[in-house]
Amino acid sequence: MKKLSGIFLKGLAAVLPIAITLYLLYWIGSSAESLLGGLLKQVMPERWYVPGMGLVAGVGLIFLLGILLNAYVVQTLWDWGERLLSRIPFVKTIYGATQDLMVFFANDQEQALGQVVTVPLGDTGYRVVGFVTRQDLSTLPEGLGADDTVAVYTPMSYQIGGYTLLVPRSAVVPVDMTVEEALRFALTAGVSTGRAGKPRPPPGKGITGGL
Repeated sequence: MKKLSGIFLKGLAAVLPIAITLYLLYWIGSSAESLLGGLLKQVMPERWYVPGMGLVAGVGLIFLLGILLNAYVVQTLWDWGERLLSRIPFVKTIYGATQDLMVFFANDQEQALGQVVTVPLGDTGYRVVGFVTRQDLSTLPEGLGADDTVAVYTPMSYQIGGYTLLVPRSAVVPVDMTVEEALRFALTAGVSTGRAGKPRPPPGKGITGGL
């Protein structure tokens, strides 16, 4: 029975990530089709409508917005709208968090998170995996850190959350892992790094030489 359970869990582990990914893509696509498709049916003869036009319209609108944001007038209006949202209680929290998340994924995670490191948990001898997100704290409000302090983000297992730690530079130990491998390691509670069978990457750059 134990062997059968192991085989089943192995198959589930292989299928579940694919199923979740496909479901999320389906949900995004169907939502765009339902919303924009309904709007298209209101402004054009129904016989002209072809299933999937809502999704195509959604993709087209996103590209159009990206092009328009290069224009000074549109960018100014967009910035004004963002400032307005930032003044509304609760709305500014949700909008700001969502915006930061999208900026993170739109950028290169290797540059956004920086060097993979471990930091100590007091004098316990325990260490946690983290990412150096800021080395220069001089532009931050007074009291957040000294010249020898760096900011390290430590994600929690299974993407529940994380902590931003301000630690002495001397306490930070660089780790020979890519950001993707370290994220896998941290978010799966050490179960996976995605490195199996792959050569080790070159040592990380950034603060390595200064430790």
